[in-house]
Amino acid sequence: MTAATEPRAGAATRLLVVDAGGAIAHHAASDLAGLVEPGDVVVANDAATLPASLAGIHEPTGAVIEARLAGHRTDVAPGRVGFLAVVFGAGDHRTRTEDRPMPPLLAPGDGLRLGPLAATVDRLVDHPRLVALTFEGAPAAVWSGIARHGRPIQYAHVPRPLALWDTWTRLASVPAAFETPSAGFVLDWATVQRIRERGAAFATLTLAAGLSSTGDPLLDARLPFDEPYRIPAATASLVAGAHASGGRVIAIGTTVVRALEDAALATGGVWVGDGLATGRIGPETRLRIADVIVSGTHEPGTSHYELLRAFQPDRVLAELSRQLDARGYLTHEFGDFVWLAGTRTGDRRILERSATMAAP
Repeated sequence: MTAATEPRAGAATRLLVVDAGGAIAHHAASDLAGLVEPGDVVVANDAATLPASLAGIHEPTGAVIEARLAGHRTDVAPGRVGFLAVVFGAGDHRTRTEDRPMPPLLAPGDGLRLGPLAATVDRLVDHPRLVALTFEGAPAAVWSGIARHGRPIQYAHVPRPLALWDTWTRLASVPAAFETPSAGFVLDWATVQRIRERGAAFATLTLAAGLSSTGDPLLDARLPFDEPYRIPAATASLVAGAHASGGRVIAIGTTVVRALEDAALATGGVWVGDGLATGRIGPETRLRIADVIVSGTHEPGTSHYELLRAFQPDRVLAELSRQLDARGYLTHEFGDFVWLAGTRTGDRRILERSATMAAP
């Protein structure tokens, strides 16, 4: 597939649709609301993207580095701010991530000067590029420094430097994500209104989406890293109501699937509040909450593609990939979209509606 090289309006994108039986159809992304049925609930990630790429200096050697923030730390002292970060040597996004040089040898206690910010390497996390950092200063000063100095994480397929607002979906609210929860680009507020007019519900959650690539095969094999999330009470209630009435839960993006499945309850709903998604979803996963995923297009071998394997068998995904290639769909964060219904969706809805009709 060809990478999208520029942000694009939702109306200009396409949507490949795979139904629960594996049949494929082609739509405009603007047709999304027409695929939603009464009783469904559409759930999106409202995380706004942080300027998580920080250029700077490795103080012990004076070498130029780039630190890409990759995860929130909860094991730092009260009143301090810490992150996991992937550190590169000199260069910028114009060089493919897999071709970026290694940083200088990093060790606990090393200082990093990142624009107006100072950070200390607390430890290496089983890889010479992945470190646990603690920033100096009060949290307000650290966040202000990140806002002033940081840039969005981006990759070589987008040649021009991105502004932060290029990476925000129209739903962006809580500044939590390190990379864009880009499936949200399929939505605008007019689409949300049409979804509601069709008798479906719309809800959000927040998951701190992490890196999609580190450029290193060993690190990439560990993706996604642990990701904190928050599920509002209203969202949990709508999810439970949809399943109770035979409606579908339609997840906008892999991040939403990860949060919902991590928070799944035996009752068929999800818990309310904060959680930490630590597991990986793949072909062996039995989905308990998400019936449909609307996602960007993903290449086989990536963690995002592995998640899609929980919805449909490999033969269907192989045909999906073939048609994406043959019809020139665009990939990566500004590309086109797929609607992928799970193979169990139709059976589950029939069984639940039959049970509802049989109830006295």
